[in-house]
Amino acid sequence: MSSEEVRKVIIIGSGPAGHTAAIYAARANLRPLMFEGLARGGIPGGQLMITNDVENYPGFPEKITGPDLMKAFRDQSAAQGVEIVTDDVNKVDLSERPFTVWAGDDNQPHRARTLVIATGAQAKWLGLESEAALQGKGVSACAVCDGAFFRNQDVMIVGGGDTAMEEATYLSGLCRTVTLVHRRGELRASKTMQDRVLSNPKIKVLYDSMVEEVLDVTKGEVTGARVRNAKTNETSVVAVTGLFVAIGHTPNTDLFRGQLELHDNGYIKTKPGSSYTSVAGVFACGDVQDFTYRQAVTAAGSGCMAALDAERWMGQTEHGGPH
Repeated sequence: MSSEEVRKVIIIGSGPAGHTAAIYAARANLRPLMFEGLARGGIPGGQLMITNDVENYPGFPEKITGPDLMKAFRDQSAAQGVEIVTDDVNKVDLSERPFTVWAGDDNQPHRARTLVIATGAQAKWLGLESEAALQGKGVSACAVCDGAFFRNQDVMIVGGGDTAMEEATYLSGLCRTVTLVHRRGELRASKTMQDRVLSNPKIKVLYDSMVEEVLDVTKGEVTGARVRNAKTNETSVVAVTGLFVAIGHTPNTDLFRGQLELHDNGYIKTKPGSSYTSVAGVFACGDVQDFTYRQAVTAAGSGCMAALDAERWMGQTEHGGPH
């Protein structure tokens, strides 16, 4: 792989958005180069790599594991001729075209006419050993993804913002009871969202509280959570079979700070109805720019948009169109 060659498109990231962009770009004969990542910003394949069962991705009536789904994405990209490199991107220069991307231990530069950013986002976790040990075994950071596995069961959700309220309300439609644990004495969510939760008879709120331990690692499944009240210092065990962490996500945008317009929450700004960023020729798709839906299927759809936008943009610039 020559670093002197100017590629038509480089794709950074390898979740559903990145691979869908790659598949579309390859079929358009753009010969895409994908940096799927190695260690920084999660692992190749994105958040689905830590998801046990996926029941809501179309086309899999018998459900599929997250890693198997991402292997299918990767295999399809490779079959279409996508050049996939298992390296992290260390730096990008978007100040002039062609854009330059430095990657790998040798920090080799690669140049491209267009760039598709699909670096995703990472869920924020509580940082407990027991939480990490039970991820995918009853601990989740996505109620919409995994809530259906807990129908008519008792679950817990940790958080106090709008996302936590939305997920608690969603879970209350599936589960027997929902215990909402919040570390402060009042919720951070908007008044409307708070009212919806507080008036829901299925949802109980534990204020001034924090989860100290998720039970039971030795059984390999969630049987409850040990909760400490910050004011009284008393601990209690709440019996639940699922624990959902809803304390936010961190978009993987460090590479692009100061070069692309970002929202206040750090996500990349895209022009409505498109994948166009603030720099012509740079396109963003998936969870790195979507903090509303955050689903594999919407990420894949936006990856398709990014590849089509990149192809059309190159066609326009070749013929003297918008730059």
